[in-house]
Amino acid sequence: MSVVDNIVSIRLDDANDALVLLDQTLLPNETKYIVLKSAEQIFEAISLLRVRGAPAIGITAAYGVYLCTKHVQTDSYEEFAAEFKKVKDYLASSRPTAVNLFWALNRMEEKLESVKDLPIAEIKTILRDEAQAIRDEDEAMCREIGENALSLLKPGMGLLTHCNAGTIATARYGTAQAPFHLGQERGYNFKAYVDETRPLLQGSRLTAWELQASGVDVTLVCDNMVSQLMRNGWIDACLVGCDRVAANGDTANKIGTATLSIVAKHYGIPVYVCGPTTTIDMDCPTGDDIEIELRKESEISELWYEKRMAPEGIKAYNPAFDVTPNELITAIVTDRGIVYPPFDVNLAKIMKDVK
Repeated sequence: MSVVDNIVSIRLDDANDALVLLDQTLLPNETKYIVLKSAEQIFEAISLLRVRGAPAIGITAAYGVYLCTKHVQTDSYEEFAAEFKKVKDYLASSRPTAVNLFWALNRMEEKLESVKDLPIAEIKTILRDEAQAIRDEDEAMCREIGENALSLLKPGMGLLTHCNAGTIATARYGTAQAPFHLGQERGYNFKAYVDETRPLLQGSRLTAWELQASGVDVTLVCDNMVSQLMRNGWIDACLVGCDRVAANGDTANKIGTATLSIVAKHYGIPVYVCGPTTTIDMDCPTGDDIEIELRKESEISELWYEKRMAPEGIKAYNPAFDVTPNELITAIVTDRGIVYPPFDVNLAKIMKDVK
């Protein structure tokens, strides 16, 4: 049984008014689930990357806004909606770049507004069901992304991936890791190359752990080794996730994705961005309009080391994401199909009837 079958990274424990999350900061050394019951705890889990991955963040926020308004005592829709908005706005401020966070919270608010004439008790049940639907739809979307990505790949290929866009970053299967899991089930025997993804090491801590647990042939490398891998002829395609896709196809993903894509372009290796349609932001014209989250300097200098690996007082620049220009992307693989250039035209087509 693979990790896809036995790891549930996000679970609503409605009977105990709790959200149960796999704490990804402890992997691969410890598999621990944490129980969250307050908006502050959920905010902290998102902010400190206990839960990470754009789809998983969205699911967490949807469950969270339901749980944190579940026990609001009022018969007034206006009072309930005001409390809902407080929680929604608070959770929305936890991280700025992943569009799924805002998409999920906005969808929950739109559902609330659509049932404003119903009794509050019934509204709460509808909100719970909507949060569950967001989670279930994500699993189905990830499965479709995996199937669509597999159509671009051949058995035995060498595949390079960056960061973690796997089952622990989604409801199930993952986005960029979905074809690895599905391919393993079907005997594709891919050779996976996973870069560490510095400075938070999501590649070595999470993706390497996840793919190894599924029986995939995995080789771990440092981020700065990708050019040599490609020069060796070991890489046939690069598969990466996305936290936000602009209307023109520019894509924000974990820092280092743009570098990988530039090198891949040099060697003529395709770069496939894998993500659900929920990460496509048609209200964001280009990558220049994407806010890039800056994180603590300590993540570079000391967080992962027993002793500091930089001088005291040194300045550090620590963006969590970078933007890959659309001209470096071969195709964007979604749950609704594969999108090729020109991305501004074809993304608009695929998103025409997406709510």
